[in-house]
Amino acid sequence: METRELRYFVAVAEELHFGRAAQRLAMAQPPLSRAIQQLERRLGVVLLHRTARAVALTEAGSVLLREARVALDAVESAERRTRRAAAEQPRVLLATKAGASSELLAKLLDAYAAEPGAVAVEVMLCGPGEQERLLRDGRADVALLQRPFDTTAGLDTETLHTEQQVVVLPAGHPLAGRPHISMAEVTSLTDLPLPCWPRRDGGYPDGPGPQVRDHTQLFQLIALGRACAVVPESLRAHLRDDHATVPVPDAPAVTTVIAWPPHCRSKAVADLVRTATRL
Repeated sequence: METRELRYFVAVAEELHFGRAAQRLAMAQPPLSRAIQQLERRLGVVLLHRTARAVALTEAGSVLLREARVALDAVESAERRTRRAAAEQPRVLLATKAGASSELLAKLLDAYAAEPGAVAVEVMLCGPGEQERLLRDGRADVALLQRPFDTTAGLDTETLHTEQQVVVLPAGHPLAGRPHISMAEVTSLTDLPLPCWPRRDGGYPDGPGPQVRDHTQLFQLIALGRACAVVPESLRAHLRDDHATVPVPDAPAVTTVIAWPPHCRSKAVADLVRTATRL
């Protein structure tokens, strides 16, 4: 299969409409339809169910959509990393969620800068979940990820730190003085619903909580008494006097890892990882 065919198929599979897919690809609809038909004939499978009113993925089409996204990401990643390797000034692009692991990050950057042969490290501050995507598609060389929020499947990782979680409440809330609180009690706070974070496609899941894009928005909503949130305890450092925190012992522990692509052979990345594990 050619990458061109995979891009055509992904557009149709995501739009489930040949007209919209053709518009997205800036091409006419007839050649797009022919390309998909040729792909189906070559594979010997039906990828799409077509009717006069709708287009739907078959089971085989669902599989190819998942695999095609991975393949196209790998191609784009190879292009980006190849161009970066040819740069006159070597550098490492490190992606991390804004506000997360800030103390660890500061120590890591200082320690690595003191290493012989250290190169420039460009820090990319991301919204929730973005750092994993930047690492996988080649826009970052290494990332600080947090399990269970981020997926590390297919990446090489080293564990750096594990911490418990706390619930952030408005200061003065009746539960703010408790020594601890359970997740069941947190989810039952109808007056302070948990926030809705964006999915990978940019949309938001259904839920009573406010839609947020970053922790700055979230913490302001909590201070206003519009939401609560369960977060790693290290985020306490970013809270203000109008917030209160209570430990949530039965919330899953959060593990910070440093992650990089398994095929990476960069000495700079290896040195950065070794520095991180020493910390």
